Formats: sequence, structure tokens, C-alpha cells
Amino acid sequence: MSRESIKNTLSLTLITVIAGVLLGLVYEVTREPIAKEKQRAKEEAYKTVFADAVSFEESIVPDGTSDDIKAQGYDADIDEVMSVKDTNGNIIGYVLTVTDHEGYGGDIQFAMGVKLDGTLNGISFLSIGETAGLGMKATEDKFKDQFKDKRISRFIYTKNGAMKDDEIDAISGATITTNAVTGGVNAGLYFINTLINEVNKEVG
Repeated sequence: MSRESIKNTLSLTLITVIAGVLLGLVYEVTREPIAKEKQRAKEEAYKTVFADAVSFEESIVPDGTSDDIKAQGYDADIDEVMSVKDTNGNIIGYVLTVTDHEGYGGDIQFAMGVKLDGTLNGISFLSIGETAGLGMKATEDKFKDQFKDKRISRFIYTKNGAMKDDEIDAISGATITTNAVTGGVNAGLYFINTLINEVNKEVG
């Protein structure tokens, strides 16, 4: 190997090492602010879907939950369960963080609040990367509010105009996104209704 080749190799190696160190420093500097911003966004979403909450307390997602949900035909995961409490410390409902894996642009993550009687307060998106002007319309109130204040065990979507409480108007040109969000909500409702039934059995 010539002296020039050795020099070039050492230069490239040095540049690579320096770049790696700088990237590591940037990661360390930005990691905490990013984590704080994600937590702030989650807490804001929790309040959006459960405005009556005084406090939130993390609950354990039971083992086997993902398998159980997939057995129901939903390609979704329950990432987090928060018990919602009032001023007296009583549980008045739950907030779930749900990730559906069937979005057109990848995973769709949202929070959903459910009262103890099974009423869905609504949904608030945490992460969604659907097509602008089409799937991203899922984030608009016109679509989201269809899930609001509904006591339904399972939603279906229609392209012909929703006529019943359990029907959701599909987003024009974005059936895949509509299906993903509806499926994720249904997965959350299945989980929460199962959880509430188990709690009621224990109380009874």
C-alpha cells in the first residue's frame, strides 16, 4: 500500500470516528428533551380523551394481551393502560395507548379514553404518518368526533354514510387508514371491556 493510500485511509478513519463521536453527543444532548416532549404529548392526549381526570396511574398490561387481541382479528397492541382517578382517588375509567399496525404509512398510535360504563370519550393521535390530504384527514375533528361519546362494543366503517351509532364514515380515498383506526379502536374497546368485566367480577 502506498504512502498516499495509507494517508487517505487514516483520514477516512479519523473522519468516521469524529462523526461517530459527534452523533453520540447529539443523541445524548437531544435524548432527554425528546423524551420529555413525548411525555408531554402523551399527557396532553390523556387530558383530551378524559377531561374529567384528576390524576392518571399506570396499570399493568396483562401477559398475553397481544395474542388475545390478535385472536380477535385485530393487528394492534395495547402499549399502555392508565387508570383514571377523580378527586377522591376513585377509578372513573381508563386511558389506553393503542398502536395499530395496518396504517397505509405504517403504525398509527393514539390514546383513547373509556369510562367505567364502556362509553368511549374519544381518541387523540400520538403518531400517524398517513398520506397528506387523504389518510391524514383522520386527525381532523370531522373524523375523530365520530368515535366521541359512544357506548359501543365494536365500530364498523361505511362508504355510504353512517346511519347508526356503531357506524363510522370512511375517509374518502383512505379506506386503509379508516380501517386501521377503526380496528385499533375496536381492539382497545375489546381490551377495556374485558378488563372492566374482570374488575366487576372481583367486586361482585
